[in-house]
Amino acid sequence: MFSKRQSCGFTLIEILVVIVIVGTVLSIVVLSTGIIPDDEEILTERIRMTALLETVQDEAMMQGREFGLEIMTSAYRFVEFDPLTRQWMEVPNDELYRLRELPEGIEFELYIDDKRIQLKNDPQKFKDPMSSNLTAATQTYVPHLFIFASGEASAFELRLQRPLTRKEIIMRGDILGEIKFGEDDEI
Repeated sequence: MFSKRQSCGFTLIEILVVIVIVGTVLSIVVLSTGIIPDDEEILTERIRMTALLETVQDEAMMQGREFGLEIMTSAYRFVEFDPLTRQWMEVPNDELYRLRELPEGIEFELYIDDKRIQLKNDPQKFKDPMSSNLTAATQTYVPHLFIFASGEASAFELRLQRPLTRKEIIMRGDILGEIKFGEDDEI
């Protein structure tokens, strides 16, 4: 007589159900990665900003001009020092120095001399040098960072970060104008 053995394995149907469930979960994970912005944007902004800083440093040395960099929460722009009026001003009609905004969700954090600088959301307004209402109490515009014609620059630590995912890249500039990237980078 044949005795019935109890089987200890899985049936084909059970295995197929598990494969369908795993496949569904994996497809949801793969599709949802498009919802959270890519960290490639932070890397792209780092490359763009580094290239711009190096280009402005080269122009400052070649042309004997003084430049500044104003950093906002999610934007930045370059300005120029006018030796005649002894004030900082926008550089008109030059694409290189224009206001640049970061992609949505990316922000700056700026440190100078290990102190966090409170950044504004909008660019500062320039004072009109020809205005007669300039008094000693009037605060003149000064950018956050300086790029001198001698090749020197302000020392700084600038963090490009995405608060949503807590990813950041740390850029450090020294007084010789060299830019290095932090060892603390999480990307």
